[in-house]
Amino acid sequence: MKNQNKPNLKNQVKTAIITGICGQDGSYLAELLLGKGYRIIGIDKDLHKAFNLSVLGAGSIELVQLDIQDQSEIAAILSRYKPVEIYNYAAYSSGEGMFDDPVAITEVNGVAVTRILQAIYQVDKNIRFCQASSSEMFGQSPQETPQSEKTPFQPRSPYGAAKLYAHSMIQIYRQHYGLFACSAILFNHESPRRGLNFVTKKIVHEAVRIKLGLIKEFSLGNLDVRRDWGFAGDYVRAMWLMLQQPHGDDYVIATGQTHSVKELCEIVFGYLGLDYRDYVRKDASAWRPTESAQLVGDSAKAKKQLGWEPEMEFRQMVKMMVDTDLRSHTHQAKKNE
Repeated sequence: MKNQNKPNLKNQVKTAIITGICGQDGSYLAELLLGKGYRIIGIDKDLHKAFNLSVLGAGSIELVQLDIQDQSEIAAILSRYKPVEIYNYAAYSSGEGMFDDPVAITEVNGVAVTRILQAIYQVDKNIRFCQASSSEMFGQSPQETPQSEKTPFQPRSPYGAAKLYAHSMIQIYRQHYGLFACSAILFNHESPRRGLNFVTKKIVHEAVRIKLGLIKEFSLGNLDVRRDWGFAGDYVRAMWLMLQQPHGDDYVIATGQTHSVKELCEIVFGYLGLDYRDYVRKDASAWRPTESAQLVGDSAKAKKQLGWEPEMEFRQMVKMMVDTDLRSHTHQAKKNE
C-alpha cells in the first residue's frame, strides 16, 4: 500500500536564494527562475537600488537584507527559507574597481563565500550552491589560450585573488565535505543592465549622449584591448544548468571569441550613424595598471556536459544595449519637460 503521507515533490515549488540580486546577473537569473516557477528570495546590500528588478513585476521576489559576512545571519536565512539552490553574485565587481579596496574585496569576494558554504554544511547539506567566479583568476598573461578549467590560475589583482580563494574553497567543500558546490568561471558578459564602471556600458552610454547632443566627446584607454564578451542572460542560464546536473563541478562559461574595444566603438557609433573617431579621445591614464591580455574562454566542457551554447551574438547584444539607453534617455527627457 502506498504511503498517503508522502509529499508530492513534483508539485512543490523550488525556492532559490540569489545574493546580489539587484545587479546585472542577479536580475537576469531572477527573470529566468521566475519563468521556471521558482520562489525567489533576493538578497542585496542595496535593496533601494532595485531598478534592475522593475522589469520582473512587483511582488514576484521576496527581498531580504543580509550581512553576508555574518555567519549566524546566513544560517538563519537558510533555516527560515529552506532553499534548494543558492546562487551567489554578492561581490565587489570587476571593471574599474579591482584594486580599490583589497581588504574589503578579500572579505566579500572570498571569505564570505566560505561563510555561505559553512552555513550550508551546518543547516542542510542538500542545498546546491553556485558561485559566480571569474576569468580574472587566470591573470594578466595566461599560460595558454584559450583558457579551460585545466588552465593554471595566476591572478594579478585583489579581485582575481579573492575569487580564486573562493573557487578553492568551493572545491574543498565539494570534495571533503560532500556539498553540491559549483564554480562558474565567467568571462566578460554584458547587457543593458550593466553598470557604468564597465567599458561596454560606458561606451554605449556616452555614445548615446553624443547622439542626443548632451556631450561632444569622451576619453578611453587602450582601444586595442580584446575581450571575450558574451550576454549575461546566456551566462546565468549556464549557472542554472550547472545546478541541475547529477554532480557539482566547475565550468568555464565564455563565447570563445574576442572583440577589441575599437570594434565595440565601431559597432556602437556606427549603429547611431556616427564615426567614433570624431568623438573618442585616447587617454593613457585610463588604462588599467595591469591589463588582462588575451583572455578567451574554452567552454567545450559546458557545451558537452550541460548542453549549453551562447545564444546572443555580440553585435546583437551591443545594439540591444544602445536601444535600451536611447529609450532611457528619451524617457528621462520627457519626464524633465
